[in-house]
Amino acid sequence: MPNNPGMLFTVITPSIGTRPRALAQAMASVEAAVEHARQHAGLGPAQVEMLVGFDGVDGERPASTLPNLRFVVLPRPGGATSGFGNHIRHTLMGAARGGHLLLLDDDNVLTENALTSFLPHLGAEMIIGRVDTSRAFDVPFLPRPVPEGCADPAADAIRQGNIDPLCLCLSHELAYVRGRGWADEGGYESDFLNIRRYFRRARGVVRIEDVVGVYDAGRGLDLGGLNDRQRKLA
Repeated sequence: MPNNPGMLFTVITPSIGTRPRALAQAMASVEAAVEHARQHAGLGPAQVEMLVGFDGVDGERPASTLPNLRFVVLPRPGGATSGFGNHIRHTLMGAARGGHLLLLDDDNVLTENALTSFLPHLGAEMIIGRVDTSRAFDVPFLPRPVPEGCADPAADAIRQGNIDPLCLCLSHELAYVRGRGWADEGGYESDFLNIRRYFRRARGVVRIEDVVGVYDAGRGLDLGGLNDRQRKLA
């Protein structure tokens, strides 16, 4: 169980520490989502926390109005699959006080409506929203549109290359307790493998059409912070 029953959301953000401008933008998007939810749904700012985990470096810590913001410096593990944020997500899931978890990398952003879109569906352990991927991939949104006649739209989303952690709002119980946290199962492959495991163990899954995040929104803000895929697009 989370440590604080009154905390509804924890936003978990791995950061490589070399993207301060992108991180500041990601944090600002959380602030905007919290304010939008306060105005339109009565969510208290104190009901949201953001945990930023730096990957082996003490990165720059942008200023924020979020009342529950914590920065943690975590050692980078050895091995070929280190450096993908997997160990950070796992550790911060354990430290999270919120009943539901959002996974926001430091070069992505939440949409202003993200928390408001998730709030009506918190009875489900796994909520799948849409993510704008037009800056990164040849498809405008993930998950892709549901095929006509599909019997289970949520299950259709859980396909390799069709979903991203940014799409998700997960109950803490599902992700960290029954789902064993965020396992390092092979670098980038970990995203899909963890998500599939959560889906299989979830007691309730809802897919919504709202766009809740923008993938690669911070690409190029910090020239020293591009990953291999982003360098090819630059």
